[in-house]
Amino acid sequence: MNSTLSALQELIEIVAKLRSPDGGCPWDLAQTPESLTPYIIEEAYEAVDAIKSGQKKAIVDELGDLLLQVVLQAQIASDTNDFTLAEVAESISQKMIRRHPHVFGDVKVNSTEEVKKNWEEIKAAEIGETNDLLSKKLNRYARQLPPLLAAMKISKKAAAVGFEWENVDGVWEKFYEEVGEFQEALKSEDKEHQQAEMGDILFVVVQLARWYDLNPEQALQGTNHRFLKRFALLEAMCERPISEYTLAEFEQMWQKAKAKLSRE
Repeated sequence: MNSTLSALQELIEIVAKLRSPDGGCPWDLAQTPESLTPYIIEEAYEAVDAIKSGQKKAIVDELGDLLLQVVLQAQIASDTNDFTLAEVAESISQKMIRRHPHVFGDVKVNSTEEVKKNWEEIKAAEIGETNDLLSKKLNRYARQLPPLLAAMKISKKAAAVGFEWENVDGVWEKFYEEVGEFQEALKSEDKEHQQAEMGDILFVVVQLARWYDLNPEQALQGTNHRFLKRFALLEAMCERPISEYTLAEFEQMWQKAKAKLSRE
């Protein structure tokens, strides 16, 4: 415990030094909570990727990068007398105690589902959503979560109150309807309309994933990885600059790469 606290204290002091007007780092001094938000998202995704890789050193490094973002945000707030890292830690500690009454209180639970149900009820009460309209609650997902995850959360909550197709055939009909509307939108020069119709297609694809109990984020991530593996093999086949190849040659190499990976 002492070594952990000592390591955390060292990190806090390093960040404070980086933010010090007296000999600090110009880049760190120029940062604001808003300017650092892209790094929070980036580091969170990199931490997830490291965890999936199972490589301990990578996990340690990436969790450290994520922890740095928390400490840096708290230091900036402390510099302007808004709040401190201690307040951040105290806040999450109290939240964990409140949301686990079956551990820190007298509540009895018999399953993880009951734990989740209690958590959601306590959370809703904390943020004052107990009697709010569902649309207000769903709007929080749209504001705070990545788009694919938000779409899944929103549709699950809406379906739970009966706003749902009778069967998956209705979802497929909606998908083809939205594809047709997108194709029509492309005939115009209205980019905003085209963007809206593209969004409708993606939203319905998320509904299909929900109906078939699939994870759209994992599905897209898998496709990204497969594409990159195939593209790396395609590049390895190139005997001249890649920009000099024709589409037909690309297709031939792509199929070879695809076949090679399918055998592995």
